[in-house]
Amino acid sequence: MAERLQEGPRQGNRTSSFDGGFPGYLPQIQLPGNMPAEPVAIADMANIFRITHRTLHFYEEKGLIKAGRVGLMRVYTHADISRMALINACREIGMPIAVIQELMEELATAASEEEASAIFQQALVARKRELIAALSTIRRQMQQIIALLSPDGAGDQASVADMRDGVDLSDLERRCLELIAEGYTPTRIARTLDMAGEEITAIEATIIRKFDASNRFQAVAKAVLSGVIAS
Repeated sequence: MAERLQEGPRQGNRTSSFDGGFPGYLPQIQLPGNMPAEPVAIADMANIFRITHRTLHFYEEKGLIKAGRVGLMRVYTHADISRMALINACREIGMPIAVIQELMEELATAASEEEASAIFQQALVARKRELIAALSTIRRQMQQIIALLSPDGAGDQASVADMRDGVDLSDLERRCLELIAEGYTPTRIARTLDMAGEEITAIEATIIRKFDASNRFQAVAKAVLSGVIAS
């Protein structure tokens, strides 16, 4: 559930705790379960999103989140967790920090949750177009490489046909490959498929081996080129 980002209450002489005060609204986005009580210590914040303290400091330096203080301890509110959930989602789809900053600036002008959701949807559509364009570029470059390796063109068609007919993927491997193609990180794939990170790592390794690729991105490029998955 999106929530209004308002300045929370000050407590006693903790003059700078809970003073994030970002204006605007956030779009609806999945929040972590079992939210800790406020104030949320920086260690808990880092554990929730599986990031380092340095990453949180970096986001603060970029003006994306703000920490309050209880004595010397950096603390956050539930509103900060909501904001961090959005930032984390954007980072998992490869959205650059500068673009996230622009998104947050635009969300600060939103007058309602519906308007915030519309702004976020526009950002997602733009990112999807970027990823599709990147896949198209990879496909074209792969075709050029194969053409250079087989100047007569015969090896080109044969290798693509062999890959399409010879790569046998399970339903789970195909779904994992499709998520990789959509820009999902291993961590996000694990959450989406409700599996352990080690299991996803093993599945990705199998996919890479089956496509005779050197990494997950090359596996996607070969899968798209051969028609195993859509571009």
